Amino acid sequence: MIKFGTDGWRAVIAEDFTFDNVRACAQGTADYLDEAGFAGLGLVIGYDTRFASEDFAAAVAEVLAANNIRVHLCSQAAPTPVISYLVTATKSAGAVIITASHNPGKWNGFKYKDSTGASAPTEIVATIEENANQALASCSVKRMALSEGLKSGFIAYIDPVEAYFQQIERLVDLEAIRRSSLKVIVDSMYGAGMGYFKKLLHGGKIQIMEINGERNPCFPDVQPEPIAKNLAKLSGTVREQKASVGIANDGDADRIGIVDENGEFLNQLQVFALLTLYFLEVRKERGAIVKTLTDTNMLDMLGEEYGVPVYETPVGFKYVAPVMKEKDAMIGGEESGGYGFRGHVPERDGILAGLYFLDLMIKTGKTPSQLLDYLFSKVGPHFYDRIDVHITPEQKQPFADRLAKGKVESVAGIKVKKLDTRDGYKYCLADNSWLLIRFSGTEPLIRIYAEAQSQKQIQKLLDGGQKILGI
Repeated sequence: MIKFGTDGWRAVIAEDFTFDNVRACAQGTADYLDEAGFAGLGLVIGYDTRFASEDFAAAVAEVLAANNIRVHLCSQAAPTPVISYLVTATKSAGAVIITASHNPGKWNGFKYKDSTGASAPTEIVATIEENANQALASCSVKRMALSEGLKSGFIAYIDPVEAYFQQIERLVDLEAIRRSSLKVIVDSMYGAGMGYFKKLLHGGKIQIMEINGERNPCFPDVQPEPIAKNLAKLSGTVREQKASVGIANDGDADRIGIVDENGEFLNQLQVFALLTLYFLEVRKERGAIVKTLTDTNMLDMLGEEYGVPVYETPVGFKYVAPVMKEKDAMIGGEESGGYGFRGHVPERDGILAGLYFLDLMIKTGKTPSQLLDYLFSKVGPHFYDRIDVHITPEQKQPFADRLAKGKVESVAGIKVKKLDTRDGYKYCLADNSWLLIRFSGTEPLIRIYAEAQSQKQIQKLLDGGQKILGI
């Protein structure tokens, strides 16, 4: 059975992620578009650098063409935000993207974006999932050969880059970044973002050095998720090259990780707060901030200081995007390192986030570590970490039962003042630190998150989370 999670359907290649199942998802998408009256608008199909992603994308195109839906098929691998923007540029009904984002190399996935380029709402995804499983069970998947689709005009290749680059020129002061004397190390993590920073910033004084910038579907020695444990090579290269900053993107470049000039990782919550401060203080913008419940209390403090509202959602950008649109939010983001911005598609964009961070450095004249010190001078020190616990499908329910039945009065000796169960179990503590335990929607994991005022306290909270789980 095909089951969509937090952001699309993901599965292990050749085990569940097969051409038959991908075609069933494509048929489910075609049926949804037909039922909703959007089939005439056509669809964008894009893909990342994983094993056979271009072949799975072509399989999707064949099914949609057989259903008389016109397809813009990307001519090359591209980041998810680039494909999302292409939806709006072509005025299409949405997009299918073949990607498993940050998952290990043996995984691939099927994402659906709506007409705004955002992750589709839950009700649309549920419809596509139901249609896909029906098509699979009834063997009712239609198919047209790629060559026939190209000949008939139902399939046409499209360059995904040009429209996106024009959009970036409108949003960012690229000339100021090009003129700077920054030395930037970019870790593309073998993903779809390879080469983008070099292409966007070429022709000036800035130095861009890229590592892991070639296609390798095995993602050797690294999982393409830009968090501290996966960025040892980037940190080492920043130190060796005496660089100004290190920027990493995940497999489909909708997330970002930042390493400071000393090779130290700035965690995702700190980067979110810094980008928010950039909009509030450097660009003098005002507007709502949208965060997930895994995100930092620093955003609430910044919202209070600058007089802007802060809204909190469950985990997943599919929850963040609707609030961003409704409230005309200035910025929205999540703990995973994905941030979206007003004036762009309501979706995460790791390329744009990196450019905004470089602009923050240039406009303030501060290094990343100095920026963090400046942030802490406003909101106080905040630290964060996360533990991922691998589980089997059989273990999920016993852990869920334990969490549901257990009554937790304190964590690491600190009183629980509020329990939030919208998405997992978030223990809000008396000293304004917090602990969250939830099941991942994209991998077979239990995630334990914590934020506190010291790194020592973080470890105590994470240990307390494991104690709650009984592990």
